[in-house]
Amino acid sequence: MIRKILILLLGVVLLAAISLGLFAWKQHAALEQSLAVTDEALLLDVRPGDTPSGVFQRLEAEGVLDDAFWLRLYWRLNLSGQSLHSGEYRLTPGMTARDMIGLWKRGEVVQYSLTLVEGWNFRQLRNALLNQPKLQQTLDGLSDTEIMARIGAADLHPEGRFFPDTYRFTRGTSDADLLRRAYARLEQVLEEEWQQRAEGLPYQDAYQALIMASIIEKETGVPEERGEIAGVFVRRLARGMLLQTDPTVIYGMGERYKGRITRTDLRTPTPYNTYTNAGLPPTPIAMVGREAIHAALHPADGTSLYFVARGDGSHVFSDTLDQHNRAVREYQLKRRADYRSSPPPRQAPVNSESTQ
Repeated sequence: MIRKILILLLGVVLLAAISLGLFAWKQHAALEQSLAVTDEALLLDVRPGDTPSGVFQRLEAEGVLDDAFWLRLYWRLNLSGQSLHSGEYRLTPGMTARDMIGLWKRGEVVQYSLTLVEGWNFRQLRNALLNQPKLQQTLDGLSDTEIMARIGAADLHPEGRFFPDTYRFTRGTSDADLLRRAYARLEQVLEEEWQQRAEGLPYQDAYQALIMASIIEKETGVPEERGEIAGVFVRRLARGMLLQTDPTVIYGMGERYKGRITRTDLRTPTPYNTYTNAGLPPTPIAMVGREAIHAALHPADGTSLYFVARGDGSHVFSDTLDQHNRAVREYQLKRRADYRSSPPPRQAPVNSESTQ
């Protein structure tokens, strides 16, 4: 009797060992199988709310892998507390199911980037958002006022309120989300710089410094000149002189600007014409980088009150009107074919993608 019991127990143990071995073999085979990804990478879109089990089943239905049951069982037994980040995962030729699960565990979703460029106005910023196909478009068709309300900045003018930088995001991020990040970043940088400002500046608040920074941004073709240009404008502002800066006139012209400004344009009143209006314009005229903000808040010492473009992006600075007029005659009335009165337009880098 005892012998029969021992034989029975031995059979049960042997059967259990065979079952465990079969289980381990099936699970190993499922994990080590190569995904059916051929010549090009496959982007796996994991949507918010998707579960590992559901994604395994979807991939099996699409013929990307086999034995989804064993993969679901593996996740349940070994990774039940692991969250599955939504986003896109890049599956490449030769990748195994185990490799894919490794991507999920590390959250290595594909990231895209959008570069917002110093000197852009809000219209150019909106176009950049609209032309990024990986962003979820929620702002198209809204007015500027409606957009500012959407991002939590109601009643604020949008010009200059966003920080130029390269922003990384995952597919499904909305244009409003990215704009909120750029808005918050500008607020942070402006506050940091404002707290460290020089003494005796003719600004009532940080917003006026931002307006000045936008003028400096548009006038500067040579980075080393930011402080000196800021010094000219700050001295003119402090003395009650007109700023007389072309970029503000151009901004005020809007769609009327066709590449050049005339004497008539300089005499035509707009809120942004600093040839006819004293003080700063009512809003910034472009997005600004930290360097322009810093220059506006730390203008270079000096006595110059005028500057004129040489035509290569740099400027000649003068203390007196007579000196300035001589520089104008030399550099503007004898223009070369490649003359530029302002910095060349800056282009955003090509949008790119990477994994996080």
